[in-house]
Parts: sequence; structure tokens; C-alpha cells
Amino acid sequence: MNSRIATLLASLLIVGALPLAATAQQAVPTSPQQIDLTFAPLVKSAAPAVVNIYTRTKVKERRVAPFFDDPFFQQFFGDQFKFSQPKERVQSSLGSGVIVRADGLIVTNNHVIEGADQIRVVLADKREYEARILAAEERLDLALLKIDTAGEQLPVLPLRDSDELEVGDLVLAIGNPFGVGQTVTSGIVSGVARTNTGIGDYGYFIQTDAAINPGNSGGALIGTDGRLVGIPTAIFSKTGGSVGIGFAIPANMVAAVIKAEGQGGKFVRPWVGAAGETVTADIAKSLGLARPGGVVVQELYPEGPAARAGIRPGDVILGVNGRPVEDPEGLRFRLATLPVGAQATINALRKGEKLDLAVDLIPPPDKPAADEILLDGRQPLAGALVVNLSPAAAEELNIGAWSGVAIAKIRRGSIADRAGFEPGDVIVKLNEQTVASTRDLAAALEGTRAPWSVAVDRGGTVRTFRLD
Repeated sequence: MNSRIATLLASLLIVGALPLAATAQQAVPTSPQQIDLTFAPLVKSAAPAVVNIYTRTKVKERRVAPFFDDPFFQQFFGDQFKFSQPKERVQSSLGSGVIVRADGLIVTNNHVIEGADQIRVVLADKREYEARILAAEERLDLALLKIDTAGEQLPVLPLRDSDELEVGDLVLAIGNPFGVGQTVTSGIVSGVARTNTGIGDYGYFIQTDAAINPGNSGGALIGTDGRLVGIPTAIFSKTGGSVGIGFAIPANMVAAVIKAEGQGGKFVRPWVGAAGETVTADIAKSLGLARPGGVVVQELYPEGPAARAGIRPGDVILGVNGRPVEDPEGLRFRLATLPVGAQATINALRKGEKLDLAVDLIPPPDKPAADEILLDGRQPLAGALVVNLSPAAAEELNIGAWSGVAIAKIRRGSIADRAGFEPGDVIVKLNEQTVASTRDLAAALEGTRAPWSVAVDRGGTVRTFRLD
């Protein structure tokens, strides 16, 4: 097929650029085969492994003002306003999925099935199955479903090494946009290793101009070899329809989640205990680098894998196992596709010297214990659930700090919520005193009165809240 594409493109370029004179290089298509290019055989092979997913979710909604549920009003009116109670309705949604194992294992986006009370999978041949959730990774926006095939082997889409993709490669998107039925669109790879998209915590995507619309989520993005290269997950659009900027989760990330499930465990991203920032043009100039790109190491966890491997602050991480790394998101992705317990080769640069350092990949340590405390009372953090930070807790909350006290959750409408605190805030100081643990924080709050001064680290910036 590639040779046919090359032949046709060459012919069209010649026709557009030169007069139709008879020379050795000037030619028009001479056979139907040179004109009749089609992806039909590819689609016939891949489409049976792409399924439609329908979900039903029970949601509650109020028909009248919610203050009728307030205890003050109930004291006077009791339950006579029963019509004011939340009413339950069923919300339906749709998406797509891909069969990745013949016994009925299906991968889709987490947002397709999140919160669903019922999930139905419809195969390409219209057969329907109830599905159950095997794994749901909210931060990756991936989920694994299982249907009972009674021993029947279903068609599957094999996964391709998504690192092989290059900008300009032809791709096809297969899914169920707007519920109209299985639909195929074509395009090219517009970009690889897209980060800073604001989509998910592991923001590393394949960008394509193949039309992706609502309902395509969780479907298949395949290459011209018929293998799965990505799972369409999001689009940039002001209207909700495709404008040629779509994003897919790379197949290598999908493979890591499937492997974790196959080993009977939850997906755990390997941890190396190194943190840093993107090498910008200014940083590259200060370090004497030829170009920006990579991650300059700023902090190492004491006795962590990176420190034991010999990585030092100031080193620039350029790759993992020979695969390029351009920023911290790219580093997170590269590590996430590798199994815990293995070793990775960190490709680094130190004062102009290239280094290849073997780093052990371990789960993030979970010490100290989280020691969760839900704060209450008349103080500015009432309604906040606080935890002691460890590498594991920091990973779960997507926080850069490895120690201290962080807000894990905030009850909606609570004092802490109204004061402007947010989940992920690291509490640095209370009334100018350093906060070491959740118990220290709770004790300090009980022993002080207004006014309060609370300093928090939010995304690397320290903010101070002064509250009466």
C-alpha cells in the first residue's frame, strides 16, 4: 500500500508542476490501481474490534429551592414539601472502546464510564453485552472493561509501539461520533509528545487532524499497518465539534495499564525520586547547552533511586532508555510506561559530559503514614481533610513536594472552601510557625484564635491567607 501511495503522490506532484509533455519523468496514472486508493481492507480488518459503549447513570436533581431541606424550615413545615426532595433521573451517555484481548477485555476512556451505574457494550455486529469495570485510572483517563463472551474469541486490535509514530504518518480514527454509528475518519499525525495541553495528569499525547467528535472518546486511532497507536480522548474546539485538533493517549501508555491489570494489580507509576523543571532557552544559555529541552534536576529524594544512581542537582535529563525527554511531563510519561521493579537508563548531561545512569524503578514510598485528619470547629481550615505527605501521597495528589502537610479534600461550602483553600495546597506555616504534621496542625488550630495567618504552597508559589 505504501508503494501505491508513493506512486500516486509522485504522479500528482508531477501533473501539478509540469506540462503534460512526454518525458521519462512526466506521467499520469495509467491504470485504475494507481487511482483507486482505498483504506477499505484496513477498516474491514480493524473495525470489528471497535465497540460502542452506552452508559446509564442515576443522578439527583432538585425541582424547587433547596432551602426546604434546611433543618430550620423543616422545624416549622416538617416533610409536607416532599416534592422538594431530590428527584432521580437517568442520564445516558455514549462513547467507544477497543477490544484488546480476545476474551472480552476492552479499553476505553475513564470519562466515558465514570460514575456509570450500567455499562452496555455493543459490538460491530450489533450484539450487546453487560460490562463490568476491571480498572479505572482517572489520572490517565483510561479504563478497562470486561464482557462475558462465554468462551467465544472476539476480534482484537494489536497494539503498536507508539514511539514509532512520526509527524506526517497517516492514521484512521474509528468510533461512534454523536451516536450515529461506527464511523471512520482519516488524517495525519500532526504532532507527537504533545504536553501542556491541560488534559489529565500525564499530559503526553499524539495530536491528529483526523476528525474526532463527541462519541469518539475511547475508540481507536490506528496506523496504516492496522495496529492501535492511540486512544482518542479529547479535542480542542469552541463549538464541541472537530476543528482538526484532536488528542489521543499513546498505545504505550495503554499497554502499561493492560499489563498492570494482567498481573492482578493497580497501575503504579515507577518513582525515581528526582524533580526538576524544563530547560528553557534562558536556562540552556546559562548551562551552555546548544538548545533548550530536557529536564534540569533541582531536587533529589535522600537515598532515592536517582540519588543512588549518581544523578546530581544540575544534571540535565535528556532521555529515558534512549527515548527523548523534553520536559517534566515527558519524563513522567516515559517512566509511567515502564514496569515497577525494572531498571531504566537515564540519559543525562553533566557539564557537557553525556552520562547513561542505571536507575531502579520502585513504587513511591508511603512513609510517613498519611494520618488523615478532617479539621472542624471555628477556624479557617474547617472542612479540610489534611494528610502527611510522603512520595506516595504526593503522587496520589499530584503534588511536587515530598514532605509536609497537604489538603487532600475540602468539603464543599465549608469554611476552608469559602476561605479559598484548594485540594493540593501544602500548608507551610500557621501563624508564622512551620507545620510538621497533621497532628501538629490540628493541635495548633485548637490552641489559637483569630486572626489567623496560613501560608500555603500552591503549584510552587507560596500564598498567605490572613483571616479574622
